[in-house]
Amino acid sequence: MFRKILIANRGEIALRVLSACKELGIPTVAVYSEADRHALHVRFADEAICIGPPRSSESYLNIPQVISAAEIANVDAIHPGYGFLSENANFAEVCEASHITFIGPSPAMIRMMGEKDRARAEMAAAGLPVIPGSDGVVADEAAAKAVAAEIGLPLMIKAAEGGGGRGMRMVRTKRELVPAFHTARAEAEQAFGSPNVYMERLIERPRHIEFQVLGDKHGNMVHLGERECSLQRRHQKVLEESPSPAVDAATRERIGKQVVEALRKVGYSNAGTVEFLRDASGNLYFIEMNARIQVEHPVTEMVMMVDLVKAQIRIAAGERLEDAIGPFQPRGHAIECRINAEDPETFVPSPGRITAFRVPGGPGIRVDTAAYADAVVPPYYDSLVAKLVAHGRDRAEAIARMHGALDGFVVEGIKTTIPLHKRILAEPDFIAGKFDTHFLEHLTATHGK
Repeated sequence: MFRKILIANRGEIALRVLSACKELGIPTVAVYSEADRHALHVRFADEAICIGPPRSSESYLNIPQVISAAEIANVDAIHPGYGFLSENANFAEVCEASHITFIGPSPAMIRMMGEKDRARAEMAAAGLPVIPGSDGVVADEAAAKAVAAEIGLPLMIKAAEGGGGRGMRMVRTKRELVPAFHTARAEAEQAFGSPNVYMERLIERPRHIEFQVLGDKHGNMVHLGERECSLQRRHQKVLEESPSPAVDAATRERIGKQVVEALRKVGYSNAGTVEFLRDASGNLYFIEMNARIQVEHPVTEMVMMVDLVKAQIRIAAGERLEDAIGPFQPRGHAIECRINAEDPETFVPSPGRITAFRVPGGPGIRVDTAAYADAVVPPYYDSLVAKLVAHGRDRAEAIARMHGALDGFVVEGIKTTIPLHKRILAEPDFIAGKFDTHFLEHLTATHGK
């Protein structure tokens, strides 16, 4: 096992990794920006090192600073959490060159999955169903027109080396194609440093389904069921649950087996998430893979009773999968609400000082947070304040418990999305499990009318 682990992140995920390390008896090193000097991950880690000014480009994304901190603290492993450097193949390579274990997939695998067009081709070759689309990057207007003629309209143009809705454009008519192509390329260049885009047929009103996987360094691979992630705003997830109310047992077994075989073929190891779109007929199509732990991993942990972060660490240390996770069996249903520091009506960020903070409790309730009364939510980073998770014997009980937990969650001094989550859970279509990726758009557009 590792001697000491540096946590290259902040907020609730830094605390989550820190907790896993403590359970494993591994000392921890926190890194922090000047804006996070009083953050809880700094207080609770065994050591803490400041790596720069508030801007993430000068601190949490500054590879030389992070590696310098790791060398000063004499760590032998780094856990990147999610976001920041978690899917940066160059960072993983620098870790290797510095004889520090990167707790995640190999640099080659991160690079493959980060190039969305390449990942699509690799997974198709490995047996996963993919949406009809371009054969790799679409280089120019002429190629874009040719692909559109082949796969038909409507279609989506997507950044080849990014995600989260940036560098993405929908095209419904021929007149929209060329302007959308150039806009997507410009956004991709600005967001990801590469203008490369690819094209796919548009699936109308899809559901977003993802499978959690774990693989060790010995060729063993397993999936831990699926998560429903269709409740999104501008391609950013708001609420997730497991299992999906739209996936039956036969589909879960079939797609899960295909996912495991595909990732075994390409030699994937550590944690990852394989993402699909589900069409109105129930077909699932691979869209991308996230080569890291996900924000929404707690719903899988609650249902499967598996500690995914501890598993990541143990797998990176060379343990076999069966020892890293032990036996598991799905039980019940879990829902996660992302509580963000945003106006629930306009979604404008609401940074500032938290004047009162009270988290709910009770059977089946989990809160992952780095917030506390008198803490400051800085304007420099993601607006996530807490992840509220409710687990029940079935979906109805999970929803009921989430209702109570939201009512008992107190955050004052800043605005949060708690009222939005209350509206979502009260909607008959959500309760019935009848929704898609446009559900939140419709809910917010009709609210108050």
